[in-house]
Amino acid sequence: MRFQIALLIYRLALPLLFITAFPGWVVKMIRRGGIGTRLGERASIYTSELGHEPCGQIHIHSISVGETMLALKLIREWRTTEPDRPFVIAVGTATGHAVATSSGLKNIRVTYSPLDFPCMVRRYLNRFEPAKLVLIEGEAWPHLLRLCNQRDIPVSLINARLSPRSARRYRKFSKWISPLFGMLDALAIQESSDQPVWESLGVSTEKIHVTGSLKFDPGTGSAPTRRPEFQQMLNAFGQNRKVILAASTHTGEEAWLASAMRDVADNSLPVIVPRHAERRTEVVQALRTLGFDPILRSKFTPPADPATACLVVDSTGELRDWTAHADMVIIGKSFLAEGGQNPAEAILAHKPLIFGPHMENFQPLASRLVETNAAICVNSQAELTAAIRRVLEPSSAQQLTDHASQLLNQHEGATRRMISLISDET
Repeated sequence: MRFQIALLIYRLALPLLFITAFPGWVVKMIRRGGIGTRLGERASIYTSELGHEPCGQIHIHSISVGETMLALKLIREWRTTEPDRPFVIAVGTATGHAVATSSGLKNIRVTYSPLDFPCMVRRYLNRFEPAKLVLIEGEAWPHLLRLCNQRDIPVSLINARLSPRSARRYRKFSKWISPLFGMLDALAIQESSDQPVWESLGVSTEKIHVTGSLKFDPGTGSAPTRRPEFQQMLNAFGQNRKVILAASTHTGEEAWLASAMRDVADNSLPVIVPRHAERRTEVVQALRTLGFDPILRSKFTPPADPATACLVVDSTGELRDWTAHADMVIIGKSFLAEGGQNPAEAILAHKPLIFGPHMENFQPLASRLVETNAAICVNSQAELTAAIRRVLEPSSAQQLTDHASQLLNQHEGATRRMISLISDET
């Protein structure tokens, strides 16, 4: 009864939330190039012929770029044993759509996941008739889950994670929402310590499987690739510069990090990759205020004065390969914002890691990295400057990368275990 009341409240509130968020969402789609990418499919408005759709296939729902990269990783590993299997990837953002469509993988239909209105979800399910639904990390939408449950479409949630804040919030309302999570047919969690949380939310013990992390599985991930055009840009700043890569930075972090980088070494080069490329103007202005000459990757011209220049990578989907050119990686969204970012790509590339105190979304791994001397956590600009100087010492950098690689190897095989779990679902 409580769940039915919660569902009714959600159903009544959803249109109000949509109307409130819609203007900002449209602006964001325009800035990120979403217009013209079948965006109508977000409302289950389809323009292609029904007969051309891949019906009866596995659907993988990934919202943002990060989840879409995981979906592609899963598909690539799956196709090592089933090379002709078709898939449907349902994304939630324009940037996720761009990453999926440019992946080079064949026999994949990229669509937008429907907004969670019952009529839109029904149109989506009627059109594609999914054989199975795979949700990545936390996209458990009530109407989508309920309608799949009614149609006996198996739904699995893989690489499942809850931030401490989300776990506390869900637990507070567990009696109201536990039937929702009980509709999941399988749940793949990263650590055994997560199991009690999910059990308290209504997932039965037999449905929970400890698989390790899809993000941190090194076995299926190739190291990032050095790209000649990237190296050519870096050479324009001078030969043999030490590249300090600030990865996926958020508002305010660029200036904060750049201030700490400025006086580290004469041959160091700050390369800043904002999480959202449309913030380029804001980032450039902040860096200029500090006396830097920021050069945009999208409008690259050689700097007039390499000594004061820095590079701002205002592009989507390139961070992985920029990591290959770095001498160290500083994780964004971990200093002035909460959550942090995935450190696995830097570890796969054998790059030493520095991050701030806010790695909540990756807490188990972040804690273990610090405990085993596999990464450096700093709390101030002074500490960050000292950490950068330490990492510039080859012996310190080598020690950090060796320890980090050993830690990541504990998740080896996670992707294959998730594939087996999805395949066994009925």
